[in-house]
Amino acid sequence: MDSLGSIAMFVQVADSGSFSATARQLGLSSSAVGKSVARMEARLGARLFRRSTRHLSLTVEGENFLARCRRILAEVEAAEQELSASSKGPSGKLRISLPRYSGLFQAAILAFMRAYPAIELDLDFSDSLVNVVSDGFDAVVRTGALEDSGLTRRRLCGFRRLLVAAPAYLAQHGWPATPAQLGQHRQLHYRFPATGRLEQWPLAPDAPAPPPAMVCNSVEMRVFLALQGQGIAYLPAFTVERELAAGQLESVLDEYTQEQGSFWLLWPTSSHLPSRLRVFIDFLVEKLKNSGPESRA
Repeated sequence: MDSLGSIAMFVQVADSGSFSATARQLGLSSSAVGKSVARMEARLGARLFRRSTRHLSLTVEGENFLARCRRILAEVEAAEQELSASSKGPSGKLRISLPRYSGLFQAAILAFMRAYPAIELDLDFSDSLVNVVSDGFDAVVRTGALEDSGLTRRRLCGFRRLLVAAPAYLAQHGWPATPAQLGQHRQLHYRFPATGRLEQWPLAPDAPAPPPAMVCNSVEMRVFLALQGQGIAYLPAFTVERELAAGQLESVLDEYTQEQGSFWLLWPTSSHLPSRLRVFIDFLVEKLKNSGPESRA
């Protein structure tokens, strides 16, 4: 197979349509350029150009070979640029979609920005479903059951949900002793933006769910209303760690809230992962795997 230099010369001849023009650009003689192309044709066993005294044009074989040569040179250029960029450290822009509640990710994002100041983060906080490719994201963080979307994924961490209420609310309305007794309480529910369905609570089997006292798609609002004694909320444990530690909220029916959820990082499958995305993935996984949100602190 011919060298990259000869391939680049062939592409240049095809673009200029002339041995002499290519020779002037490269500082060579027309004869040297012509002989290089002739040697390539001999190795390939095919004519690449139709030659006349005034005209040089590609054959069908030459056009097909040119397309492949352009791709080869583009790959080499991309590899050189990536290697050059990696020697200077990852840089560029990353567009990441994260869940609306950012509390779990704040410390990790801050640490990443300090470790990689040359990488610009464009963060979008949303619980809605997004199309990673068509919506222009480099990666997304989501929870729940994941369909086979053709995306590459890594598990970031697990978490547990808790049923919580203010001590004043429980003093007034009583502590539920069984899931069936939740039906006697005011419930602060979450509605999934993507489906419009209410989040399922650990109620007794076949027990009819009472009308909720309030429905929203905000973690912060449900925490606030629970603190104000407006009912019981079903929340990820990491969103109420400080309130639980301070005694502002109490968890109930802990033995019925053992199910674990997971956060996943997803990104488009590619054989050439940009270094800035690769370090972001590894950094986030490392920071969150021991963050301890899987159970109550």
